[in-house]
Amino acid sequence: MQGLESLLEKLSGWVWGPPLLILLCGTHLFLTVRTGFIQRFLVRAIKLSFTRKTEGKGDISHFGALMTALAATIGTGNIVGVATAVAAGGPGAVLWMWLTGVFGIATKYSEAVLAVKYRVTTPAGEMAGGPMYALERGMNAKWLAVLFSAFTALAAFGIGNMVQANSIAAMLQESLSVPPWISGAVLTLAAGFVILGGIKSIASTCEKLVPFMAVFYVLGCLVLLAAGWATIPATIKLILSSAFEGQAAVGGFLGAGVKEALRYGVARGLFSNESGLGSAPIVAAAAQTPDPVRQALVSSTGTFWDTVVVCLMTGLVIVNSGRWMDTDAAGQALRGAALTKAAFEGIPRAGPLILSVGLFTFVFSTILGWEYYGEKAAEYLFGTKIVRPYRVAWVLAVMVGSVATLPAVWAFSDIMNGLMAVPNLISLVVLSGVIAEETRKHL
Repeated sequence: MQGLESLLEKLSGWVWGPPLLILLCGTHLFLTVRTGFIQRFLVRAIKLSFTRKTEGKGDISHFGALMTALAATIGTGNIVGVATAVAAGGPGAVLWMWLTGVFGIATKYSEAVLAVKYRVTTPAGEMAGGPMYALERGMNAKWLAVLFSAFTALAAFGIGNMVQANSIAAMLQESLSVPPWISGAVLTLAAGFVILGGIKSIASTCEKLVPFMAVFYVLGCLVLLAAGWATIPATIKLILSSAFEGQAAVGGFLGAGVKEALRYGVARGLFSNESGLGSAPIVAAAAQTPDPVRQALVSSTGTFWDTVVVCLMTGLVIVNSGRWMDTDAAGQALRGAALTKAAFEGIPRAGPLILSVGLFTFVFSTILGWEYYGEKAAEYLFGTKIVRPYRVAWVLAVMVGSVATLPAVWAFSDIMNGLMAVPNLISLVVLSGVIAEETRKHL
């Protein structure tokens, strides 16, 4: 098992190495130019996203599609992933993560344009779309569509299900001494209740859950920052200087150069907001919209909320706490969940409560959103007959993830996630002319 884990870790490092990061960042910049800097329409997009009126064909509202996408996107990456970036790349990683979100808005927009333009109506009367349909109908590359769907269906069980359930079970056991089987049972029952009802049930739940969890978490972070307001100017200065000059070794932190800050900030930012992976456009295709651009504007705000707002809040809390320089009992620098937990202990009781509630709701919403992604990918491969078995298997996997140890699953999920991005990015570059034409037509 250790040999398998080691192999998967190496493969994960290779998949998420410089070539993929350069390809993703390059696509962000290319599409920003190709769309005429679509980020300038952000305020309009945010206003559009909060409209709930029915207009055009689709299964769910603009708002429901955005909330479902945000449900899947806002997860452990926004809390544990940010801590991982700071621990490995230093405070400067926060700035690179933030910039990844700013430019990633163009990619998220472009994905949704193609998803709505090339969507189809299934025999069950529901909308289906996403990179697989853009690849098949826009590029006539069925084999790439099959590869994307296979990677997505497999990645969903890992990154969208078992590792999420495992993260919250471990956190609740450490913070509140809740046995993993209890938190697993609660998660499984709640997920089953929502998921077995299909996309309308998922979207309805996400419309209520996501605004609450995001506002609660951001307000909680602001309370923590207010408590340490005196050091915030120095924290911002440190983040900016570390991003361009690196960070010397201090406390338990070993030091990191600009290369590490850039690498880990960009990697965790991309991993968190999923711009370029091809996941969010799957649910964007289900939205009621009269044209591709209208829903694409709404979809693009997901990256703004996820990375530009939520990840930034986590990063500021962690750096401002100073705990990223601390060590554990064994003398090792704090990393991942341990670092996040330490940073949120700045306010006794309230800090751990904000973290626990935030992580639980983030995880639960991610399980809901990613089920729809995986289901639609499986449906593309095997038809509508796979939908019900897939949902049942998904719910059971939540329990397995809660009680199992999953280092191999984490690595395998990382690999599948990275491989998802490749065919999606190909479609975005090849069909960028279509994206630009639709943008000119409707804006």
